[in-house]
Amino acid sequence: MRPLTRLSILAILGALVLAACGGGEESLTIYSGRSEDLIGPVIAQFEEESGIAVEVRYGDSAELATTLTVEGDETPADVFFAQDPASLGLVADADLFTILPAEITGLVPARFSDGDGRWVATSGRVRTFVYNTDLVATDELPQSIWDLTDPSWSGRLGIAPTNGSFLSFVAAMVLDEGEERTLEWLEAIAANEAADYPKNSAIVEAVDLAEVDAGLVNHYYLLRRQAELGDVAAANHFIPAGDAGSLVMTAGAGVLSDSDAAVEFVEFLLTTETQTYFAQETFEFPLLPGVDPVAGLPPIDEIATPDIELGDLSSALQTAVDLVAQAGLV
Repeated sequence: MRPLTRLSILAILGALVLAACGGGEESLTIYSGRSEDLIGPVIAQFEEESGIAVEVRYGDSAELATTLTVEGDETPADVFFAQDPASLGLVADADLFTILPAEITGLVPARFSDGDGRWVATSGRVRTFVYNTDLVATDELPQSIWDLTDPSWSGRLGIAPTNGSFLSFVAAMVLDEGEERTLEWLEAIAANEAADYPKNSAIVEAVDLAEVDAGLVNHYYLLRRQAELGDVAAANHFIPAGDAGSLVMTAGAGVLSDSDAAVEFVEFLLTTETQTYFAQETFEFPLLPGVDPVAGLPPIDEIATPDIELGDLSSALQTAVDLVAQAGLV
């Protein structure tokens, strides 16, 4: 994002003074499942450019979604900014979102947003196979997640079975291949004695340090480690089969009130400026055509993904949790 100039700082201070004096400044309340360190700069930039005062409640996306369903029409939130489509789907299923203008939802590819216009995707995170380049030969790289059920992967794969992104991946498999096939895959992974990690970043670190040969993670964790440490002994492989192993999980936003400011904020998330921030600072895939991902990533439209409605992931999450437990992975 652009650095604040002296004049812009004075402008912000002036707006705060007017608000304190009852100047009637327009305001906006956001429930954000995206962390403050990631999107705080985006919100600050929006406040500077729009003159709209923003109050943010940060938390876990799934927990905030549950809170919204409890608060219902009495919620103080104008916008729900979530890190995953399952949480957005939960709120959409509760009929709490207003319909976004078509000129906003039409800014991004239709497959990454709600088909009824209740929420729009703002950036993408892709499931990927991260591997140690010294331990995994290129001819071993999986072409499908089913390749990982082969006994040759016994003791070599790291997963995070209680992590939300892994459970979303399993939910996508349920929607794409059915419960029986999903359980078959999970049981095979358990039989191959996959190593258990608490989160994606721990898997990437273990792969880089050769504690495990490979793992299933979101793509940007490796990019963040590379940005922090420089050269690492790991690389991302995007599984080409188009199954759940290459699931695109979008962050996204929906509007909960009749506030024009809320619609303005969602539109701001899809400007070239903000999409470039997501690409270069958080290492996510931008979804606005014409904005390129960070160097080394393919265009998102070249990644084969399962043919599912992302908002339907919420309906399969509990099944995913149950199947992971039934397979003995937790």
